Amino acid sequence: MKFETKILHPIKKQNRNIKSKITPIYQTSAFTFNDLDELEGYYQGNGNYLYSRVSNPNTDELGEAVARLEEAQAGIASSSGLSAILAGVLAVVKNGDHIVAADDLYGGSFHLISGELADLGVEVTVVPFSDVKKVEAAIQDNTKLLYTESITNPMLRVEDIDAVVGLAKKYGLTTLVDNTFATPYHCKPYTKGIDLVVHSATKYIGGHSDVTAGVLVGNAALIEKAAAKVANLGTNLSPFEAWLTCRGIKTLALRMKEQSSNAKKLAEALRSHSLVKHVYYPFEHGENGFGAIVTIELQETVDINEFFRGLSWVKIAPTLAGVQTIVTHPLTTSHRALPKEAQEELGITMGLVRISVGIEAADDIINIFTQALGKA
Repeated sequence: MKFETKILHPIKKQNRNIKSKITPIYQTSAFTFNDLDELEGYYQGNGNYLYSRVSNPNTDELGEAVARLEEAQAGIASSSGLSAILAGVLAVVKNGDHIVAADDLYGGSFHLISGELADLGVEVTVVPFSDVKKVEAAIQDNTKLLYTESITNPMLRVEDIDAVVGLAKKYGLTTLVDNTFATPYHCKPYTKGIDLVVHSATKYIGGHSDVTAGVLVGNAALIEKAAAKVANLGTNLSPFEAWLTCRGIKTLALRMKEQSSNAKKLAEALRSHSLVKHVYYPFEHGENGFGAIVTIELQETVDINEFFRGLSWVKIAPTLAGVQTIVTHPLTTSHRALPKEAQEELGITMGLVRISVGIEAADDIINIFTQALGKA
């Protein structure tokens, strides 16, 4: 099947007497059994569901749907993008192990691995993955995982997946790639040799800014370990939110096509504006478009507050990927927890603005940003 067809049809037919067109919401904390023999059968692998913290038809459907789009062996849904990252990391590393991570990760991911995981005895070294030699130099005897993003947040650097896979194979390491920005519509890291692929499904997978969810897909053995972490740490996703996310995923191809087209038009328009110092956008990458995020750095003469005030119907929010165009100020939101030196090195400045482009008319999007620049 083509990508646009896969997102609309489940991986398997539902075996139910009541044949609803869409999977119903299994809003239940637990599942029942007719007798002790049937209960024991569950533990012997002959039953599907026991307790929704462990698994549920709605969360299973979401994990399987994203795995199918990424062409991965298996998938698991969790309560957020960060909890999916945590499950993936803990499926690979333990106390005393070492991770080499990209220095331009999303701020929340950076805090998770450098703060929370460090408290658990996991060593982390962050290096610029744009320099393969520095990545290789950071690998130690106890290194277990290489972790990066397919398109980085917010500077939109496109990762060299082949180089990451090559290093991993050379040293026998596991790889984890956050594919939230690209989505499987633009990039499928698993098909290039990446072991685990994670999504903040809150973003493009759900697509409508009304759910918080995460999905991890990849090698079946690793996903089985990650699923145990989700269950044992209590980071499971609720059935209703899983259902909402599955509903959103059906329009992923349509949304990404329109949003990516609008983003490229906006990036091209702003690239020649005198008040825009730099436009970050992967113009030369992407098999199926170029992504729906545009990051700009404004000239020092621009009053940043006046710029944001002048955006009218474009909302300011610390998130991305809904169908409406929104803006984020990385320095004071997503990347405020980074050390000042790291912010400066990555280019996270007061004038940096991340734009999540929506499905509005492209001309209207361009006009509102042009007007805001004029007012600022």
